[in-house]
Amino acid sequence: QVQLVESGGDLVQPGGSLRLSCLTSESALDYYSIAWFRQAPGKEREGISCTSHPDGLTRYAESMQFRSSISMDRAKSTVYLQMSKLEPEDTAVYHCAAAASCIAVVASRWQHGIHSWGEGTLVTVSS
Repeated sequence: QVQLVESGGDLVQPGGSLRLSCLTSESALDYYSIAWFRQAPGKEREGISCTSHPDGLTRYAESMQFRSSISMDRAKSTVYLQMSKLEPEDTAVYHCAAAASCIAVVASRWQHGIHSWGEGTLVTVSS
């Protein structure tokens, strides 16, 4: 099991920005790709983005394709999700996850390929 700890969730006003963090281990970043997902109340989980090391491959789902950016700081064993222009519909619990391959996750339409999940961090977008 890969340890993943999300942080950075908060209450933010519509139109605002937020950066989420996913702390894991250096070895996890060597062997796994890291993806971000979210699950809103009463809705199915949906993929957001995925990144891998050392090739720097990144993929984005349609959910936040032009309003999010994924990045990795390997020295801090952390993967970030920067989100902008947040809307109330973005209110959800955001999870990071370890996957064998971003390509496999995307090929499954973000439905499969996850090895481990973090507990999640709550993002609430409201005025």
